[in-house]
Amino acid sequence: MKKLYIVRHAKSSWDEPELDDFDRPLNTRGIKDAPRMGKRLKEKHVTPDIMLSSPAERALATCKAIAAVLQFDSTKIKTDKRLYHADEDQLLEVVRGLKDSPRDSEEVAFIFGHNPGLTAFANLLVNQTIDNIPTCGIVAALLPVNHWQEVAFGSGKLLFFDFPKRADA
Repeated sequence: MKKLYIVRHAKSSWDEPELDDFDRPLNTRGIKDAPRMGKRLKEKHVTPDIMLSSPAERALATCKAIAAVLQFDSTKIKTDKRLYHADEDQLLEVVRGLKDSPRDSEEVAFIFGHNPGLTAFANLLVNQTIDNIPTCGIVAALLPVNHWQEVAFGSGKLLFFDFPKRADA
């Protein structure tokens, strides 16, 4: 079994309109939301084995903030440029390319990226209808496979969907 946490980057800043989209940082709300969501994951006893992020500033900053709360070694965070504005097929390709741990078939992986691809990917993966993964939203999926390369659309089970403004969290 594998678990995949699909995380949209936290709220980004538009304070510098001339800044390239790739380089936009988190805004004040994003800086607060990322560790808050990390705390919710910690309360659920989530322990990542793999953290893979889009190299865009806002996605990587979200990843690092959540990693810090979960006490995941930030030097082990990987980036993959294919995650920057990836569509659902590219995201599936990235997940299928994750390396299996030789010690453990029950791995927990995180991918950090962008909409609209993340929402489409999550819906296809767990056969659900989530209208939109909001900024810093997390979709957790249980995948009944032993190897990442076996992941397929429709194969996952939704464990939970959480986001910063969810009232019952």
